[in-house]
Amino acid sequence: MSIQLCVFDAYGTLFDVDAAARNLAAEEPRLTEIWPRLAADWRRKQLEYSWLREVMGDYVDFWQLTRDGLDWAMAAQDLDDPDLAERLMALYRELPAFPEVPEMLDALHHRGVGRAILSNGAPDMLGAAVHAAGVGHLLDEVLSIHEIGHYKPRAAVYDMIAQKMGVEPEKTCFISSNGWDAAGAAKAGFHVLWVNRAGAPVERLPYKPAAILTDLRAVPDHL
Repeated sequence: MSIQLCVFDAYGTLFDVDAAARNLAAEEPRLTEIWPRLAADWRRKQLEYSWLREVMGDYVDFWQLTRDGLDWAMAAQDLDDPDLAERLMALYRELPAFPEVPEMLDALHHRGVGRAILSNGAPDMLGAAVHAAGVGHLLDEVLSIHEIGHYKPRAAVYDMIAQKMGVEPEKTCFISSNGWDAAGAAKAGFHVLWVNRAGAPVERLPYKPAAILTDLRAVPDHL
């Protein structure tokens, strides 16, 4: 196998989606005990709304879905505070990369492997996250589904990689922390690595990853 390109999901794969709630909890007593549940509900509803919007054919960008997911998560915790919501949304634009990300991307660069993002994120929020994490110089391209107005795991999303990067699926490694996203990419014919940080069961879908990792450090070893 000759992999020429690695394409990464962004949120939960390169960027730590729990960081917004976790970091604000350090200075906001109301979040001290509840931030893990708030963060989990926020992420779950953000993704659920992307799938439901896709099925309904009612596209809005991922920033709106992120706010809708947060509103639901806050309501579930009986939090009615627009200022708190704005603070959390501002932190979501500045999510840190997981610690191993820069070294891993640099290792791929030195092996001559291209590096790109393909994300549900809207272009402006992806740009903010890449800048805040300081990894822009380690990426060749940042692709957003916003260009086509469809969410993962729709097949047209994965088709963007060959269309934009000029590399066919059999020469592309797709890496995601989401089992359903890994399945969608496997169906599209990519060499897929699932970064299973949470130790979740394998999705009951017919398309499986080539390997399951606990973090991104081993990505170069699986190309």
